[in-house]
Amino acid sequence: MVERWILGLLLAMPVSAAAQPVEKFAEWPVLKSTFPSTSGSGIVIKGYDPVITGGKCVTTFMAVTSDAVPAVYPNYIEFDAVAAEGGTLCTNGRWRAFEGGASGTTPYRLFFKDGVFRGSP
Repeated sequence: MVERWILGLLLAMPVSAAAQPVEKFAEWPVLKSTFPSTSGSGIVIKGYDPVITGGKCVTTFMAVTSDAVPAVYPNYIEFDAVAAEGGTLCTNGRWRAFEGGASGTTPYRLFFKDGVFRGSP
């Protein structure tokens, strides 16, 4: 009877975080200063060179359209910097245009360890 009660309790428990797949940030590709935007709109990000300061990962960058005559939009992005896997995970990215007209968030994340930034796949 006690065994059934314990089994029922175990089956009712939510799956623990330990059972979830673990991300291996150090296996992400090395960050390049030019890469496609996560928006999927054909915009290319250029000049991405983050630094970590004051608990944040920050960088300026340009969003460049793929038009015949490309438009260039200068921006700033700030991520929360949190300790992870012996390095720093940059997450919860919030960007804004220098002109102040556009802003948003990004699912993109960065990982810094051993002098190397890596970008989420």
